[in-house]
Order: sequence, then C-alpha cells, then structure tokens
Amino acid sequence: MKSDVIKIDNHSNGFEDAIKETEKTAQYRGLNAKETLQLQICAEEMLSLARSVTGEMAASFWAESEGRSFELHMTTKTIMDLEKRYQLLSSATSKKNELANSFLGKLRDVFEEAMSADVERVYYETPTFLAYDVPKGQAFEEEWDRYEQSILRRVADNIKISIRGGEVDMTVSKQFA
Repeated sequence: MKSDVIKIDNHSNGFEDAIKETEKTAQYRGLNAKETLQLQICAEEMLSLARSVTGEMAASFWAESEGRSFELHMTTKTIMDLEKRYQLLSSATSKKNELANSFLGKLRDVFEEAMSADVERVYYETPTFLAYDVPKGQAFEEEWDRYEQSILRRVADNIKISIRGGEVDMTVSKQFA
C-alpha cells in the first residue's frame, strides 16, 4: 500500500499533513498506539533531519507498507556541497550513497563528489567591545547538533540515502513484530 504523496515546503506547510498521513497508514495496518507513535517519530525526525541539513526544502513525502513493514520516503532537491553530502551520508545506516552500487554508479558518485562545491566560510574577528557581551563558548553560527540523526537511528531499523546531483532520496524502514 502506498499513501498519498504530501508536498512539504520551507515554511513547514505539509509537515503536519505528512505526520497525519503516517498515522493513517499505521492505523490502516493495525498498529497499536505505541507502534504508531514510533512510526510518527520516524517521520518527524526524517523530515527535520532533511530540513536541518539541506536548509531550503521543497520535498515530497509518502509512506509504503506491506503487512507490518513500513518504508517512509522523502525526496527533495538542494544545492549540494561537500558538507551537506557528508552530513546526509553520515545519517545513513550504511554511510554510503545507495546509488553507488555498480561500477558506473560509483564512478558517477566520485565525479559528483569532486564537482560538489566546498563551503566557503568567512570568519571575522569579534571586536573586543562586543566580545565581552557574548557568553563564553557561544558561537554566532549554530552548528548542527545531529539530534534528529540520533533519534532517527534509535527508532528506525534502516536509513538509506541516495544522492544524484542535487536530488536527495531518503528512505526510512521500520519493521514491527
């Protein structure tokens, strides 16, 4: 069974619809409240992780199920750079691009990685009069804390990431006994 495809944008439009669609899919397959909550957590953290890493988001989300086995799918386009690529692939269970499984796939993956732009950062020295107002250890730019990634890894059975050009496909699998 495949659920409806939900469009999600940068302004969180569609986010709640995706969670509700996940809940409907779980109820259709007869999951209890705890199992439904686990599946919803997978969906929430999957979408939050994608948004945290890619920034801009225009994604499609849907759920597929067969018996008590579920796959949550999300595809989005982004301007890929080396840092995003690393963060996305480090979220995968295998830590690899799922599309790089044949010789040509691996060759394409190597070229795409080489062609990915490196993130250019500009560092400015904080003026002394401002440095006293900033608490020790507080950075101006927040770094991704990988919270979504750790929650998703604990709840999901398998996380697959496929990257081709600027298109990212994430599949989260969850099997209930």
